[in-house]
Amino acid sequence: MKRPAIQPITAPAIPHYTWRTTSSGAPIYLLHNSTQGVVRVSFVFRAGTSYQSAPFSASTVVNTLSEGTANMSGAQVAEGLDFLGSYYDANIDRDWAVVTFCSLSKFVHPTLDIAEEVIARPTFPESEVASYCAKRKEQLHIQRSKPDQLSRELFGKALFGPNHPYGITSPEEAYDSLSREQLVEFYHTHYNAASAFAIICGDFADDVEARVEAILAALPAGEADQRAIPEPTATPLSTLQIKGAVQSSLKIGVPLFSRSHPDFVPMQIVATALGGYFGSRLMQNLREQHGYTYGAYAAMINLDESGYFVMSAEVAAEHTDAAIEEMLGEMERIGREEISEEELDIVRKTIVGDVMRIFDGPFGAADVTIENIQNNENNDYTEHFLERVATITPAELQQVAAKWLKKSSAVVTIVGPK
Repeated sequence: MKRPAIQPITAPAIPHYTWRTTSSGAPIYLLHNSTQGVVRVSFVFRAGTSYQSAPFSASTVVNTLSEGTANMSGAQVAEGLDFLGSYYDANIDRDWAVVTFCSLSKFVHPTLDIAEEVIARPTFPESEVASYCAKRKEQLHIQRSKPDQLSRELFGKALFGPNHPYGITSPEEAYDSLSREQLVEFYHTHYNAASAFAIICGDFADDVEARVEAILAALPAGEADQRAIPEPTATPLSTLQIKGAVQSSLKIGVPLFSRSHPDFVPMQIVATALGGYFGSRLMQNLREQHGYTYGAYAAMINLDESGYFVMSAEVAAEHTDAAIEEMLGEMERIGREEISEEELDIVRKTIVGDVMRIFDGPFGAADVTIENIQNNENNDYTEHFLERVATITPAELQQVAAKWLKKSSAVVTIVGPK
């Protein structure tokens, strides 16, 4: 038997969308894909947690939109979607809230009838809000018993400042005082046509576009909220003690810039080399050479008004100091020495492989498109990103790493035993 020839990895074809501004002022983006008889419609709002004034109001709004509407109870919404075999999902981050409906093409219109109720006519029933808040309070209490959750929160505070919209955290007890009126106010302020766009992906006809436009038209016109994001106030070293912990959760990072910065893509490549795949530098150092950890990673994180580089690992408590030194050493070494062509080739293939995995399926393109639109780009950005990955040189990467990854700029957080 003759084995198949090994083929080089080639960049995937990036689908392009069409778009138009609707009568409400909110744009609709269209990604046709007739390979499968399914449709996904996502409604995207500038309604992330950095826009909230009352703690937990942003996440509570997006997660209780479906708990009761002007014409349907929460149970009717759930049963209606279940009967159609449709999928509903709500997500939120610091900047954006995304509400998604997926259905078979033949059931897209009854699914969108329910979507209009959820998006345009939620009522936030008192009993449902109280039940959600009680459950989330308990879940957050459990999450905060784990070092990883505490580490993420501590790192955000250390990187941006405890009162910065990207760094602030709130006590669990804030759920007790969260009122329906605060949710209604947040919804009416941020769930409007001026703060929204929609994207339709899959196998759909023109009447689906018209139906989504009608849903957007049912939203109030509103005004896009203009946030005032302050400058970060980083704290170089922050620690949090957990009695009885046997590991330390480490995060080391550098505050940097948003995706529009010309050095963002080179820094993504640098981050991949340091900790973006199993054979990365951090994995080889902390796991293979020293046995400090099971896994470590590094990444560039993109926010609307900022961004940062971060390395993370959970290490045996007795190796905390040594692991920090190794992580900082790897961070600076990539700025002192040029990466080899062999290593860079592996990094390139890793990045292209990740992009190919994202596009594996009818809806992956929708996720990429949403992110590009949120960053005021079109899908040409993804093509240019892959071109940059393919052509960047070791010297360019060393120069960018040396410019931004300095030990003197690092923010270190440690959550674990004393």
